[in-house]
Amino acid sequence: MSDADAAPRSVGVVVVAAGSGTRLGAAVPKAFVELAGRSLLDHAVCRVLAVPGVVRVVVVVPAAYVERVQHTVLAAPRRGSSASRRSSTGPQVLVVAGGAERTDSVAAGLAALGSDVDLVLVHDAARALAPVALFERVIAALDAGAEAVVPGLPLTDTVKVVDADGYVRDTPDRALLRAIQTPQGFTRAVLTRAHASGLQATDDAALAEACGIPVLVVPGEEDALKITTRDDLARASLRSALLGEV
Repeated sequence: MSDADAAPRSVGVVVVAAGSGTRLGAAVPKAFVELAGRSLLDHAVCRVLAVPGVVRVVVVVPAAYVERVQHTVLAAPRRGSSASRRSSTGPQVLVVAGGAERTDSVAAGLAALGSDVDLVLVHDAARALAPVALFERVIAALDAGAEAVVPGLPLTDTVKVVDADGYVRDTPDRALLRAIQTPQGFTRAVLTRAHASGLQATDDAALAEACGIPVLVVPGEEDALKITTRDDLARASLRSALLGEV
């Protein structure tokens, strides 16, 4: 049987929404802050459910919000036609409690995802407007043979390496630098191996790198901006308006 005849690999997505969002200054965890009348988590999950090939989604939230998400947030993405590219049944959606650190939360999501998923995408709910095309791009790179894939954007600012005293020690060539986004994609075996290392990192690609796994960078998207501060939220509101979501 040729590669062209092989059955498509199943895709699972871990949506990480367990952060406190302290820098956003909101009264609720960041994923539950509203953008254009809907929570960031609602926006993110709605897009994930529209990605072809996704069979299971695990949403990782603070423990106190598990029941709320099960009863309210997960119902919203199933309304309307935004997820029309899904099958008639749609992906299975699970909700689990996150851990103390981001890596712990991803590990909890990975454990709940099940062993029957071939490819795993890890996505931050804070990148609520990441388009379906970005997910498809990451999946395509995995299908083409990569074991770990991240989207990234070229930098426009000059970046300096600064020491503890504030002095510049190096100026990297920005042509070689990328601002990394999510979703980040991995074969199931690679992500399991990366998390078995016991290391903590700000993203899963760093865990893969520490294990000596090559990580491919594919073009990112401006719409996949990370919403961390009030200024980010204002920028996202403008982009949401441009997308016709308000």
